[in-house]
Amino acid sequence: MAQHTHQFIERYEGLVGFGLDRETDENTIICYLQQFSDDAVMTAIIKRLEDSELAEVFDLINRLLRRHFSEAEYHRLFLKDDDRDGEERPC
Repeated sequence: MAQHTHQFIERYEGLVGFGLDRETDENTIICYLQQFSDDAVMTAIIKRLEDSELAEVFDLINRLLRRHFSEAEYHRLFLKDDDRDGEERPC
């Protein structure tokens, strides 16, 4: 059974646009990230990204995870590591 889901983009019927209000901005970011992470999109773009762009995406994601998730949330939500033995591991 797959651990990752992208159901929001499949069900969302609202406006996709940025700058109107916080809720629409949040929903737009979810839509963009789920569309961007689609396997076909990733396959098409990954080899086109420059090294600096790869690093930029990696650094942004890691910075956001470190800032907004606890160690436990990082493992449970991002890594899908529900079987952790309780030991602390770096992000």
